[in-house]
Amino acid sequence: MLISSPQNPRVKSLLGLRERKGRARSGLLLVEGYDELALALAGGRAQEVYFCPALWRDESQRALLRGFGEKQQFEVSESVFHKIAYRQNPDGWLATFALPALGLAALRLPESPLLLVSEGVEKPGNLGAMLRTADAAGVSALISCDPLADWGNPNVVRNSKGALFTVQVAQASSAETLDWLRGLGVMIVAATPEADTLYTQADLRGGVALVVGTEHAGLSALWRQAGLLRVRLPMLGKVNSLNVATAAALLLYEALRQRG
Repeated sequence: MLISSPQNPRVKSLLGLRERKGRARSGLLLVEGYDELALALAGGRAQEVYFCPALWRDESQRALLRGFGEKQQFEVSESVFHKIAYRQNPDGWLATFALPALGLAALRLPESPLLLVSEGVEKPGNLGAMLRTADAAGVSALISCDPLADWGNPNVVRNSKGALFTVQVAQASSAETLDWLRGLGVMIVAATPEADTLYTQADLRGGVALVVGTEHAGLSALWRQAGLLRVRLPMLGKVNSLNVATAAALLLYEALRQRG
């Protein structure tokens, strides 16, 4: 059946998932885009797919529907798709997926994990960019502490290019995360401009958690005063901070270089 009315209850439900409270209530998030859906399907949490063949790049994309059962598939008109899409130039693919498990206890880690911890991230694009880098660097898990942006935000999904479904993620308070990391016995490395040690001078070869804060406030006192190893990135210009996603990428790839 073709959904052609913007007043259809399913359309209203999809629009509700653009809001954090809607995602929290339903336990679902939106994934838009053929490439992102192809990657997300490997995560096995697909719920429903909404598609518009008139917007497809070519008919061969229809094969993606095989990843969804018949009762999960809903064709929509072009006007309806433009209403439910959150991209400016949609490609005719939108699906709902279950939100990832967010507890620290749900993480499954190797013997010497490489962890990325971000505190207080406000911009969904930064969280998504860190996910994309974490996937490329083989990070064991990305933990978001006291975030303002939630994992299901459409811009997190979009900027991660689907990496939300390839990297383990968790969400917790900074205090809870610090206690959990200490229990793991990994080295905790806090990135802060006032540190004496350059990030390239730290030994990042074992189990390690790299902790980054926001551009505006940096890390909270909990991370700066916890007796942890503190490192800094060289800053030779007039701006006193890097974009948090950029800083995280530099730290992760230095760890990757050291770990061989």
